[in-house]
Amino acid sequence: MSGVKTFTLDKFSRVAQFLFGAGAALCLLGEARASTRWATLEAIHQLENPRDSSRPGPFGELGAYQVRATTWQMHTKTPFSRALDRRTSDDIAVRHYEWLKAGLEQAGVPATPYFIGLAWNGGLDGAVRGRAPRAAHDYAQRVANLAAVFDGAAVANGR
Repeated sequence: MSGVKTFTLDKFSRVAQFLFGAGAALCLLGEARASTRWATLEAIHQLENPRDSSRPGPFGELGAYQVRATTWQMHTKTPFSRALDRRTSDDIAVRHYEWLKAGLEQAGVPATPYFIGLAWNGGLDGAVRGRAPRAAHDYAQRVANLAAVFDGAAVANGR
């Protein structure tokens, strides 16, 4: 039976080890992405509304992340007043983060904490086209700095 390839247990074992390793690597990559997202959103929360005040911002923003009603309505039909509920606010913040991330990546801009912060504060269009105001760049740098601290703390605590 020359020409017939045999699949030995040894080959199976190597394939299984490769697939397990690849799966573990993807799992770790997913955890790293989740950790970066968490750190970035926590940085935004700390800059926007660290005490979870129920008072609206100067442009009517509400919640832990101080989102505007139009941003809120992009991601849910839930009433905007629910932005004051932290769990609901967290859910919408994750959705908005993922929307910004997808928009940045589609435009070829890296979805780093800096650019997420820039888009969060200066708008996706401003971040992609390089037209975000100076204040948005300052905000983005603060988000990146805080996210690095939070991400480092999460890794140190085994998150």
